[in-house]
Amino acid sequence: MKLTIIKVGGKIVEDSDSLEKLLTDFASMEGYKILVHGGGRSATKIAGQLGIESQMVNGRRITDAEMLKVVTMVYGGLVNKTIVAGLQAKKINAIGLTGADMNVIRSEKRPVVTTDYGFVGDVKEVDGANLAHLLRAGLVPVMAPLTHDGKGSMLNTNADTIAAETAKALSPYFDVTLIYCFEKKGVLLNADDEESVIPIITPALFERYVADGVIQDGMIPKLENAFSAIQKGVSKVVIKRASDLANASGTVISESE
Repeated sequence: MKLTIIKVGGKIVEDSDSLEKLLTDFASMEGYKILVHGGGRSATKIAGQLGIESQMVNGRRITDAEMLKVVTMVYGGLVNKTIVAGLQAKKINAIGLTGADMNVIRSEKRPVVTTDYGFVGDVKEVDGANLAHLLRAGLVPVMAPLTHDGKGSMLNTNADTIAAETAKALSPYFDVTLIYCFEKKGVLLNADDEESVIPIITPALFERYVADGVIQDGMIPKLENAFSAIQKGVSKVVIKRASDLANASGTVISESE
């Protein structure tokens, strides 16, 4: 049985128009499906309104005790339940989850190497069997970028990683396609040319593009997650624009040509 896991960033789910299109396209998809979402801009905005400063290092949020409260409220509450309600309106029986719910994702607090990221989790275990049970019961999980450590603490966790680790955990149960959606049509050969989509990226091409500076910054860990998923049994990974979810565009990540 086919399962499609869609990961969407905060820019898409925090704008009412782009969210509406996303939910319409997602609702029309056939087969089993999961939606994994971000929500960083909302967290930054609400933290500011509460007088809590947002600190970022290399695009990653420093999550101290006060910021952990904010991201738990925003990701697990506001953003997640807005999506769930939107899908229910489209007759999709969605269920919102953090990693703590049903113990579906357990993480460990990231160790301090050069930077103390605070309450940020590195995924250690995803309960694929429990998620498969939900899917087969007719439910559509909507997963927030939050996990837990099994000792009572929530942890802020990268949504790309959650999507990849969830895809890996479900690959023994389903034929899994993982789609990373963002604001570009795919991985671009030229950042200034929207039409320069690279149709396929293999490990050899990835290394070359990184060395040449074609692929850089946040796209590097996204692609590393994609290759890790392919190596652990995920059938297909695609990076594409969220508004193109209903068509066969984007960049396919593959182990071979």
